[in-house]
Formats: sequence, structure tokens, C-alpha cells
Amino acid sequence: MITVGQLMNRELVTAPGTMSAVDAAKLMSRRKIGSVFVLHDHHIVGIVTESDIVRKVVGTDQESSHFPIAAIMSAPVIGIDERRPITEAADLMQRHGTRHLMVCKSTTVVGVLSVRDLLRPVSTDDF
Repeated sequence: MITVGQLMNRELVTAPGTMSAVDAAKLMSRRKIGSVFVLHDHHIVGIVTESDIVRKVVGTDQESSHFPIAAIMSAPVIGIDERRPITEAADLMQRHGTRHLMVCKSTTVVGVLSVRDLLRPVSTDDF
């Protein structure tokens, strides 16, 4: 069985909710990622994704250079334990209409799992 912990990205990228949508898009582009966790008082309070920026800012002709990501983030962030099977992660993403899950070990956030991660090639022996 392949677990969430085997496929997740352990590098967490965070930004304050006051960061502009443009700066968040630049950060995602530089880091080659599709999402950024939004922080408030050192706690993750939401997630902003490429699609959030496209649909909620660019697609509405709003001025994106000063549009704070806290206004477009998805919250609360849906989480899953790193020991859970990837099939459960896929089901959770589908149920909640999300493409990203916060991955936890006990009460600590240890990574992020995206729908792209689920497409990573794995050995058929692991199934």
C-alpha cells in the first residue's frame, strides 16, 4: 500500500495573508509549485492555489497587484495523516473539491499532497 507520506512534498511554502495575489503567483512560479499555505500568527489558516488566483482575481478583472491572498484563500485547509493510503487521499480530494491536502504527523504539518503527486509513477508492487 502506498501512503500519503511516500508521495507528499515535504517542502512547505507559506506566505502571510497580506501578500498580494501577484506576489503569490510569482512565488509559485519561482518554486514550481501550485499552492501556498497562508499564515496568520504563525498558524496555517488557509491555502491559495493557482486556480484561486485565476478564478477569483484574474478571471474577475480585479486589480491583482494589491489583492491580498487572505481574501481568496480556501479555508479551512483539508488535512490527512501521512500514514493514510493514497486512495483515501484521492477520495478526500474528490469529496471536498480540492486538489491539495495538508499532510500531518500527529498534530504537526509535515507536507502537502497535490493531485499531481498522485500521478507520480510508482511500482505496481506497491499496490
